[in-house]
Amino acid sequence: MAVSAVNVHRWMREEYERAAAAGCFAPAGRVELIEGIVYDMSPRSSRHSAVVRLVEKALNRIGTGWDVRGQMPLALGADSEPEPDVAVVAGSPRDYLLRHPTAAVLIVEVADASLAHGRKRKAPLYARAGIAECWIIDLTAEALEVYREPSPEGYRSHAALRAGDSLTPLHGTRAIAVADLLP
Repeated sequence: MAVSAVNVHRWMREEYERAAAAGCFAPAGRVELIEGIVYDMSPRSSRHSAVVRLVEKALNRIGTGWDVRGQMPLALGADSEPEPDVAVVAGSPRDYLLRHPTAAVLIVEVADASLAHGRKRKAPLYARAGIAECWIIDLTAEALEVYREPSPEGYRSHAALRAGDSLTPLHGTRAIAVADLLP
């Protein structure tokens, strides 16, 4: 039996924002727009939420001139509005009263069940958007994956760090102990 061709509706960011404002998505549901596709996001566990807070606390010491945003949208191009667990953007919260940031210097994703989504969809999107650094905290392995050197094909540099390691964000002035970011 032949399968008939069907059209897939690709969402544009402005259309997605209008639909969200009109209540088209379940109020308690979490969704995000990645390259024209609306993805349902899994609920946040206590562990996930606690690690997000640990990351925010560590990154709040990154230096002046940066806003550390937890689980808030980024407007990346015409067809993407991801909500990274943590994003470090230039400026202050008042700079984003009328619009979402369109760039970040560092993105952090905290993942367990969503690890493949973070690696295969979100990290390549961030690289194509020119975000200098992406960290993925793998809750299952209790490891930090560090991606740097963005290109249209993805990040060129990748390192896996453990609790005994430390690193300095590219736009930071202080080293952060990886143990401070892990559960």
